[in-house]
Amino acid sequence: MEFLHHIILGNTVQNWLIVAGIILLALLLKRFISHRIASLLYKLLSTKWKSMEKGGFVRLTVKPTSWFVFLLISIVTLDKLNFPPQFDHKIYGHSIAVMLDRLGVVMLVTSFTWFVMSVVDFISLLLIYKAQQENEKSHGQLVVFFRDFLKVMIGIMGFLLVLKLAFNQDIGNLLTGLSIVGAALALAAKESLENLIASFIIFFDKPFFTGDAVTVDNLSGVVEKIGLRSTRLRTADRTLVTIPNRQMVSSAVDNLSMRTLRRCVMSFDLLATTPVSKANECIEGIKKILAAHENSIQSNTVFITDLSKNGLNITAEYFTIPFTLLEFNQLRQEVYIHIMKMMEELKIELVSAGNTIKVVNTAATAPKDSTIL
Repeated sequence: MEFLHHIILGNTVQNWLIVAGIILLALLLKRFISHRIASLLYKLLSTKWKSMEKGGFVRLTVKPTSWFVFLLISIVTLDKLNFPPQFDHKIYGHSIAVMLDRLGVVMLVTSFTWFVMSVVDFISLLLIYKAQQENEKSHGQLVVFFRDFLKVMIGIMGFLLVLKLAFNQDIGNLLTGLSIVGAALALAAKESLENLIASFIIFFDKPFFTGDAVTVDNLSGVVEKIGLRSTRLRTADRTLVTIPNRQMVSSAVDNLSMRTLRRCVMSFDLLATTPVSKANECIEGIKKILAAHENSIQSNTVFITDLSKNGLNITAEYFTIPFTLLEFNQLRQEVYIHIMKMMEELKIELVSAGNTIKVVNTAATAPKDSTIL
């Protein structure tokens, strides 16, 4: 067994085999170990969140957990070996051993930060699902906002940990320097800071929610996402419009989804020669048609609004429950079809778009010696 005591790169073959075996075993068992850790963490969190789904939590956290466990075992195991003297060189004043040690710390902190972000993602999904069950749009919107905000803060904390653990930097002095730099950046990035403040105003003032149909500065669409910097609208042309939050706060926002009723106005121009009785029958017929949709139409009015040589104008106005646009158009089409059938039965004609010129033959009554030019 002298071969096991043979030294290669500063370590015995036995030590190399032990380290390689542990790392290989960690690679093979990392998924199993991560499942066990995720299950244990699930039990701790499920005491607080009763409706937490175990499968979803494990699926979301097992990958970052497995990599964290594998890197931790690998780095601790490799640390037991002697660094090969053949590689004891310096690059820009830093030895390769120190650089590898710092790289290991960076990988560990990064994988742990990834794991914490995964936990935040799962908890946010759980809260969003709960808000949807309770039909609370504002709660779901706040969850998305604070999820993104927390992930940014966790990323910053992970970066500071890397500076502290891997590069031995004094975080206190660094934060002091960053505060001065941050003040300068805040002045330079004034618009970005305004958008960030505006996002807080949107979330707490709640003028609209994700999924609402809104109109802002002649732009109409459905709110898809409210971010830290901007709000995204999906227009009727299926394009995605990004509007800065500062503009969303400073502009007049018409939230179409918050209206209590939908208004529809219909106008019919009857011929001026239409008898009064026929006009009355038409008005009553329109009222009966609108009244027949009492489950959808809350109120309605039908009046003669204009009488001139061009014709008789009848205007019908009704308010429906807050339908979607598709449902509203379907109802309007149905009402129009019933009114058309009613007018056909009453033989009521509408004024055509063009002018009708009637030529009367006066030659029969004119004097014989008259000349018609």
